[in-house]
Formats: sequence, C-alpha cells, structure tokens
Amino acid sequence: MSVGIRDVARAAGVSTATVSRALGRGPVSDALREQVEAAVRATGYRPNLSARRLRSQSTQTIGLIVADIRNPFFTAVSRAVEDAAYQAGMRVILCNTDEDATREAMYLRLMQEERVTGVIFAPTRASAQGLRAADIDFPVVFIDRAGPPGAHDSVVLDNAAAASALVDHLVEEGFRRIGGLFGSTSSTAQERRAGYEAAMARHGLAPAARAVLPNAAAAEAEAGRWLAEAGRPEALILSNGLILMGALRAARAHALPVPGALALAGFDNEPWTDLVDPGLTVIEQPVAEIGAQAMTLLFDRLKAPDQPVRKVVLSGRPVLRGSTRRGAPGSGARA
Repeated sequence: MSVGIRDVARAAGVSTATVSRALGRGPVSDALREQVEAAVRATGYRPNLSARRLRSQSTQTIGLIVADIRNPFFTAVSRAVEDAAYQAGMRVILCNTDEDATREAMYLRLMQEERVTGVIFAPTRASAQGLRAADIDFPVVFIDRAGPPGAHDSVVLDNAAAASALVDHLVEEGFRRIGGLFGSTSSTAQERRAGYEAAMARHGLAPAARAVLPNAAAAEAEAGRWLAEAGRPEALILSNGLILMGALRAARAHALPVPGALALAGFDNEPWTDLVDPGLTVIEQPVAEIGAQAMTLLFDRLKAPDQPVRKVVLSGRPVLRGSTRRGAPGSGARA
C-alpha cells in the first residue's frame, strides 16, 4: 500500500501543511523538522514524483552535492559546474554535506522533491559504495570519488599516479624519510595513500602514513605530534590543501625551516601555496575540466539513459616549488 503525505502527518502528529514545509525546507523549527523526518523514515514515504512531473515536465535544475565547501577544491569545482550549467540555461542547487551521511541522505531527498534534472555528486564513503539506482530517479555523476565500477558515471583524478609523482620527486631531491598525512573520510584519500605506499616500496623505502580528518586543525595537531617525535620525517606528503596548510602551521610552530628541516608537498594549487616563502610543491588538479566533464557526462546520460557507464580519469600536474628543493629557499615554480 502506498504511503502518502497524510500518513506522514499522522505519524508525526502534525498537519500536512507542516509536513510540506518541513520537507521543502520551509520555515519550521529544527525540532519539528526532525520530528517530520523521523516520521518519513518510519513510514517509508517517498514523494509522488511522477504526479509532480505531469504538472512540470522539467525543472531545468542541476543538483550539486559536495563533501566540504570549505575545501577550495570543491569551491573551484562548484564554480566550474555553475559556469557550465549557466551556459546551458540551467540553474544549480548547491548542498554541502560535511562528509555526513545523514545530511547527505537529506539532500538526496531534497533533490527528489525539487525534481532536479540530474545531480553532480561528491559522495561520502558510505554512499560511494552503496548508492543504488532504486534510491534515486535522476541521473547522477560522481566527482572526485568514483564508487563501485559500473555503477555511475564519474570524473576523477588519477590519485595514485599523482601521489606517486610526489614521492618520485622527493626521492630525486634526496629525501628518504618521507611521511604522509592522508584524509580519513574518502576514497580519494585512500587512493592517494595507496599511490604513496606503492611508490615508497618501489624505491625500497619504508612508508609512514597516518590518517587524519581532512581539515587544517586536525592536520596541524597530528603533524605537530609527529614532528615532536624522535626520527620524525624529513619530508611530508599531504593529501589535500587543508591538510597541507595544517602541516605548514605545525612546522612553523616547531621552528622547522622548510625545506631545510622539513620538506612539504601536497595537493591543490591554491593561490596561497605560491605566496608563502618558499612556495609549496603541489599537484594541480584540473578543476575546470572536472566540472565541465561532469556536466558533459550528465547531459550525455540525459540524452541516452541506457548507454554504458563512463569513467573519466584526469591527470594532475606537478607544480614544483621551493618547499621540496634541498638548500633552495626561493619560491619560484618550475613545472
């Protein structure tokens, strides 16, 4: 038997109007919204999307769900997606999950209710492995994190190759005790860690990797502890721009000159990485291409829903600066 909005209202002990406001992100209290969402889960209610589409065949709206809008990588990709959507005459609804699976599920429901044309999505680890076609009725393109092979179209970086390139560069510069700080919440970080560990093994070196929450504060704390230990690394690879920032703060707090006492190399060629002295060696991700390719895959899927799933793998560009050059304090870049 189908479940309707009246059933949700009855289970929540509120009016149907209140349910509509709560599910539509209207003006209700947080407590009331949680009460309604609990009733939705208990009843198994799903909006009658087919009836809505009879009234409005297309919203011409793209959903964009990112993992952490504070991460400049996702900010840049969001801009690229919005630019491509604007050129196509479409709007964008942007949602930020903060790597929270519950929050992510809420936003996926919102996309259902808003009848979006499709969604570009940087999933949490849980949904990257378990998002089923039955859970959604719009096309999805994963960005940054691919998920199970053959499940959804995706645009990703060759993360293992990029991390391997950083190891190769540091070894070429004469570093041997090379540690790595990698985020703990995404498949992207896992792939970068795997590339780092494989490259270290290829050079006959012992890997020393640690996992942290992917933010500057957590990275600064963990890097600070590591740099205070005996036998600390002489070089660190950091798996995103925020972790790189935290490690740089830790090095300064311990009065460790870069690269004289500690070399640093990371991901994301953000403007600040070339403003510090010396400039920081990074992998530059093709953020504009990621956004544009994601939109292309989405439009192609809309035109041909039954075509084979596609995965676009892009390459990062090493930008080599003073933070990894032995005895070279300058910040000029060579790429």
